[in-house]
Amino acid sequence: MILHRKRKININNLRYNLQESNMNALELMDVIHDMVKLQQIYEAAIKEISTKLDILDDEFNIKHDHNPIHHMESRIKQAPSITKKLQKKGLKFSIENSIENLNDIAGVRVICYYLEDIYKIAELLTRQDDIVLLEEKDYIKEPKPSGYRSLHLVVKVPVFLAEETKEVPVEVQIRTIGMDFWSSLEHKLKYKNQDLVDEQLRQDLTDCAGTIADIDKKMESIYKSIRFYKDEEA
Repeated sequence: MILHRKRKININNLRYNLQESNMNALELMDVIHDMVKLQQIYEAAIKEISTKLDILDDEFNIKHDHNPIHHMESRIKQAPSITKKLQKKGLKFSIENSIENLNDIAGVRVICYYLEDIYKIAELLTRQDDIVLLEEKDYIKEPKPSGYRSLHLVVKVPVFLAEETKEVPVEVQIRTIGMDFWSSLEHKLKYKNQDLVDEQLRQDLTDCAGTIADIDKKMESIYKSIRFYKDEEA
């Protein structure tokens, strides 16, 4: 199951954010045109990654009677965020600058059942011939101080357009249902309540992440035991 948060570019918001750059009307329309084209490129990159993962999940189920992926989500960074990140790097907005200098414009979040599923999906995806692994951060083996856990990959995937092929980076986050549950609620609790979250509450959130990590390990142990007995009976 793929949940795609398909946010279209809001022209009025984009025009407002770009007016500060003192562009004339023609320049502004060129940027808006490129923003729409950029979104189309990253939509295609997400489809490429999502399709690959969907195929791997189906094949794994056929071979092992188990779907490692519970569901997937995807998102594309909003146009104002892209321009601001480029400006911080001292770069003007362009399709080329965006693709070459920003790795998190497109994101796919893969929610797995068990810990071993995370690493299996990562292995199967990154060993494909047309996928290039640019970066890997394992926040499962080394969680963030907050307790956040997830495996982050930045991969480059080819997008075949009508007249050219673009090599596009996509950030892939792979985590268990428990990790996603904690991350979603932690973000919701802290997003608009930063002033109310004191050190004790931060520690409580970190403790909750540890508890969920222990549950993940226990659930995987139960799953492996059941799988062992099924194999014995086969």
